[in-house]
Amino acid sequence: MEYDVVIVGAGPAGLSTAIKLKQLDPNLSVCILEKGSEVGAHILSGNVFETRALDELIPKWKEEGAPVKTKVSKERFLFLGKNKSLSWPTWLLPSVQKNHKNYIISLANLCRWLAEQAEKLGIEIFPGFPASEVLYKEDGSIKGVATLDMGLDKEGNKKEGYQEGMELHAKVTVFAEGCRGHLGKQLIKKYNLDSGKNPQQYGIGFKEIWEVNDEQHEEGLVMHTAGWPLDNKTYGGSFVYHAEKKQIYIGYVIGLDYKNPYLSPFDEFQRFKTHKDIKKMLEGGKRIAFGARALIEGGIQSLPKMYMPGALLIGCDAGTLNMPKIKGSHTAMKSGIIAAETIVENIKNKKDLSIYEDKFKSSWVYKELYEARNVKPSFSWGLVLGIIYTGLDQIVFRGKLPFTMKHKHTDHEALRPANEMEKINYPKPDGKITFDKTSSVYLTGTNHTENQPVHLQLKDSNLPINYTLKKYDEPAQRYCPVGVYEVQNEKFVINSQNCIHCKTCDIKEPSQNITWVVPEGGGGPKYGNM
Repeated sequence: MEYDVVIVGAGPAGLSTAIKLKQLDPNLSVCILEKGSEVGAHILSGNVFETRALDELIPKWKEEGAPVKTKVSKERFLFLGKNKSLSWPTWLLPSVQKNHKNYIISLANLCRWLAEQAEKLGIEIFPGFPASEVLYKEDGSIKGVATLDMGLDKEGNKKEGYQEGMELHAKVTVFAEGCRGHLGKQLIKKYNLDSGKNPQQYGIGFKEIWEVNDEQHEEGLVMHTAGWPLDNKTYGGSFVYHAEKKQIYIGYVIGLDYKNPYLSPFDEFQRFKTHKDIKKMLEGGKRIAFGARALIEGGIQSLPKMYMPGALLIGCDAGTLNMPKIKGSHTAMKSGIIAAETIVENIKNKKDLSIYEDKFKSSWVYKELYEARNVKPSFSWGLVLGIIYTGLDQIVFRGKLPFTMKHKHTDHEALRPANEMEKINYPKPDGKITFDKTSSVYLTGTNHTENQPVHLQLKDSNLPINYTLKKYDEPAQRYCPVGVYEVQNEKFVINSQNCIHCKTCDIKEPSQNITWVVPEGGGGPKYGNM
């Protein structure tokens, strides 16, 4: 199949690219491949949404019925101790952490709406078709992508209903897979896109949606916390967003540069909800959704070159999230808008795709990321010093200090041997406020076709037991949010059917022995309004 442009990923970056392309040139043929069963099925975000990029892309989005309705009306910031909390005056927060002009939304629903706008413009969207392979021309430039063969068993043999994958060729291919994209990871390595850049940094984010009673709900309230249950040396914090229909979006983010292999991010999130100031908002309510995903947090120091022969790498596939803002949707959308402008000039006027870099550097998204560049590295000094520095950097100097801090190591390199760290005993879930991994993965709607090739691949099948278990007490048992990895009778067990595609294992495994590849299309989580 031949197109002018093929886009991999129907998230905010990919959809914005497609829409802008057709706005600039209605005659362009554009298609989007999406691995989820539908647009939005794999989308998970907080999400307090800044409309800046949407304003540019579809100025009349309100009149067009965009699901962006609940305006932020109140903000709180709490420092949590184990039994107490300290409220921080919001007027002392940096401007990047103020949200009075923003909206509490479901990013999944926004993506579904953007997909509708794209289809009205003639863009073809193919949900359930994961791009599994990059195709190359003889000169080394990118020719397009191929989708995964469907209907293979675990040994790679054809089952009944086998369907061969498709090749999609394009003048330009856009990779917008989201954080830790499978193909994006390959391209960064092949073309040395991260040459001269700092190691990329990640976090793992959790989110639950709760339905609560009227008296517990303050529609439009945005609250963030720092501190307990994490210690001073572990980066992380929470969000609590009061959305419409008596729903609360509650979540937790932990930097994947943590040191202790006994730490379980999932259980830290559950423990956080037991704090008296958090628990009181949830008691008597009902948890109706759960999800988790990795977040890219390296910022501009870790941002790879975003162009290569025949292709662009955009959004969180590259790493455009603004960490101190706790937002990445608007920056991803803007990177897609710039991608579209670049592609039109490339196709019409034969301009090289390298002009993307100049366009990106002259945009407001680059300015945002530059001014935010020193916040994440400062937290390597600990929570307290990181917060103090962030206040000085963002409030006093507005991100314009004449130096750039470095990220010194990858997240998996931060993990220390188990015998050097203290075990963490987590309380049993009560089934009311706190829950186990099994009931949580059930809420994700995750499903994978039985007897398909395992998409969590080990480079060395002996390593988990012979090395990782002995040195790190096999941390995959704990860093995975849904219990995919277990050690049973001295065997390393992979329950790949539970995988919610968060990519944490691909990032945090201390020997980089686990590689996440795309499973059959339509599998994984099926998020509703996350």
